[in-house]
Order: sequence, then structure tokens, then C-alpha cells
Amino acid sequence: MRSMLFVPGDSQKKLEKSLQSGADALIIDLEDSVAPASKEAARRVASAFLAGQSRSAGPVFYVRVNDFTTGLTDDDLAAVVTARPAGIMLPKAASGQDVTRLSVKLRVHEAEAGLDDGAIRVIPLITETAAGLLAAGTYDASLPRLAGVTWGAEDLSADVGARTARDASGRFTDVFRLARAMTILAAAKAQTIAIDTVFTNFRDMEGLRTECLEAERDGFSGKLAIHPAQVPVINEAFTPSAEAIEQAEAIASAFAGAGDIGVVGIGGKMYDRPHLKRAERLLARAKAASATR
Repeated sequence: MRSMLFVPGDSQKKLEKSLQSGADALIIDLEDSVAPASKEAARRVASAFLAGQSRSAGPVFYVRVNDFTTGLTDDDLAAVVTARPAGIMLPKAASGQDVTRLSVKLRVHEAEAGLDDGAIRVIPLITETAAGLLAAGTYDASLPRLAGVTWGAEDLSADVGARTARDASGRFTDVFRLARAMTILAAAKAQTIAIDTVFTNFRDMEGLRTECLEAERDGFSGKLAIHPAQVPVINEAFTPSAEAIEQAEAIASAFAGAGDIGVVGIGGKMYDRPHLKRAERLLARAKAASATR
């Protein structure tokens, strides 16, 4: 998934409009963008919207539920699982144990709804609290529902008491650079994808483009979006170029034709097994991007 667009779960108009955004995934939000008094209405709107969508084409649908500390998570799941979302985004995840806890709840709801066990995937926000950030290493490949990990800066800034997450030039400060790096490392350990956090200034497309390109360079596979206008920029940045695909195909082909060796030569340049692994990952991303067009 290159782009995941947040959409308020209590706005039928915005939900309908989001279908034209071009986002690979829509995150129907029951958490931050919904006022406390509107939570129940948001569940009804979100469930009805999900139930009316085709799964044969278009974006995949995730639902961001309220975190476990609110006491609202169970009601959120009861309302939306029957409408068959592709996945749940879990905010303020404290550790991999929270994914296990959510998985147990989902298993019950899936059984009651007649869905296959494990049909609904999970993407946790793993850095929204200091405790969550320090537990980033607890996510691993033994969590079968894990579809990716992502991070957030705004809730983390509130938790640690930072006035802002960025410096005067717009760059993340040290604590938030650490959160970003830990997300990449946690994803690699868990053998899943890393999804970069939101860029909150939705009018600054150049700033967004720069941040996307840096994220793609560093190992992120996609980025969260808060406005439909951000989606084309994100999709372009996280879609491998024709030149990159050609080079990756050449590396993969050279290794395939050379047998069980550690190094191949292409055009006077040597490539080893780490190059092959990077090439295979890029080709997998290119295939996924092509499938969403």
C-alpha cells in the first residue's frame, strides 16, 4: 500500500468523496477525527458505508478504532466487523501483545459474522506513546494478522511533553527521528511493511514530496494521508520508476541465470546478495503498485 487516506467515519459525504481519491487504502476513522458525542453515529455510518462497497476493485478499507484505554474498542469492533473491512488500524499500540489482544477479539467477531478466521488484518500505530516506542522490538513474524506497522508524531509529542515534533526548518527533532527509525526496524524484524506517518501541512506539496522521497529511500513502502490532494504525490513517490524496475529485473535475472553464487557482474559493476534482496523487494512493490491502478 503506497497511500492510506484517513476519512472521518461520521461523514457520509467525505466517505463517498474519498472513493475518487486514488488512494490504495481508505482508513475510516472512528478515533481522533470523531468527537466523543458522535462515536455511535460514526459506527453506524462507517458500517453502512463499508457494507455497500465492492471488494472487487478500488481501495481496500481499514477502520481505525479507538484505543484500548478508552473502553470503546469493543463497541467499534462489534459495529464494523460484520461489514468486512480488510483490516483494523490500532492506535496507541503499547506492544506486540496489543496486536495479539486485538487478534483474539477479532477471532470472536469473525466467527459471529461468519468470516474466515484471520480474514481481518491489523496495522498498529506503534510510537504514539513513549511506552509504545520503547516496545517497538516486540513486533515479529509470529503475529499472523500483522499487515504493516506505522507511526505517529502528534500523540507522541503530547505524551513526552514536546511543544512540537519539528524544528524551524520543518524537520523532525531527535525523539521523532528515533520513532521513525524504530518503525522501519520494527517492520524489518516483523517481516512486514513500514508505512510513514502523516505530513500535516496538506497545502505544502513540495514539502510532502520531499518527505515521501526520503521515506521511500529509507525503507518505507507507503505513507499515511490526511487530505485527498496528498494522494497523487504519495502514489508517485512510492511507485518504482521504470529505470529502477529495469535495473532490479536485470539483477534478479543475472542471479537466476548464474546459479548458486554470491556475486554477479552487470555492465562492469558487481552485485551481491543484498543487492538481490533489495531488487526483489522493489519488484514486489512495483507489482503491488501495478495491481492498484
